[in-house]
Amino acid sequence: MELLINKVSKTFKDKKAVDGISLELTPGVWGLLGANGAGKTTLMRIIAGIMRPDFGQVVYDGVPVRVLGERYRDVFGYLPQEFGFSPEFTVKDYLAYVAALKGLSEGESRRRIQELLERVSLTDVYHKKIASLSGGMRRRVGIAQALLNDPEVLILDEPTGGLDPGERVRFRNLLSEFAHDRIVLVSTHIVPDVEYIATCHAIIRNGRLLAVGTTEELVQMVEGKVWSCTIPAEAAAKYESRLQVASLRNENDGCVSIRYLAERPCNDSSFPCAPRLEDLYLWLFPQGGGENRRRTSGKRVGRYE
Repeated sequence: MELLINKVSKTFKDKKAVDGISLELTPGVWGLLGANGAGKTTLMRIIAGIMRPDFGQVVYDGVPVRVLGERYRDVFGYLPQEFGFSPEFTVKDYLAYVAALKGLSEGESRRRIQELLERVSLTDVYHKKIASLSGGMRRRVGIAQALLNDPEVLILDEPTGGLDPGERVRFRNLLSEFAHDRIVLVSTHIVPDVEYIATCHAIIRNGRLLAVGTTEELVQMVEGKVWSCTIPAEAAAKYESRLQVASLRNENDGCVSIRYLAERPCNDSSFPCAPRLEDLYLWLFPQGGGENRRRTSGKRVGRYE
């Protein structure tokens, strides 16, 4: 099983949202990381067949998805950032409707809906209107509809938005189990949600593929750039204005402990820390807002474009 993204590009007016991305997806969980505006959603819509690329193509098991047509949709599941539904739909009606669109028989539809309601903890709201549910519950309905046809390829765009910590843990476990022999691509800003379950990650910036690799490979990009030190609490604002601070924790005696990213330590009391994937994300996309032009240095790891 292989999903090949071959030199895909897409331009909107004067902005190239996706710029010549090539990526070979194999069974397992793949994390798709990038800041807002990096091109993640556009790439996912192209993979889903909702949007046509200007150049390049998506190929599933040797056949372009545009040629596969309905056969591709039969083995495909997709959760967009926002999924549409009629205000009158109950959870039951909506899932039955989606199951019918996906060609499930009535018996198979009932079985899959019941199974998924239990897996995503929606049994108690089965008869409620989706419009009346919380954001987290609506997200769980979206996850359930994406899984209805037991897809071979599952694309999830920001799937954990609105989920509480317990729900996120259950969702990660569900994905890990589901992806045993399937391709799962997850785009998320919540890096810990994919850090430990993803087989591999793809990082995109300004529409281009920046790096591909495992968590262990990619964090080497910030090896020697993650530091920690303890400072007076009154100095915290000054440090935050000068450094990329990943975390800050109050300590005793009016001090705070900070974990920060920098090419070199900011003071003599700093000591190096083992890097995490979230550190890499903050290094490449500082302040978590929009695209940036930071250039990384040091030993290159993983697979690069």
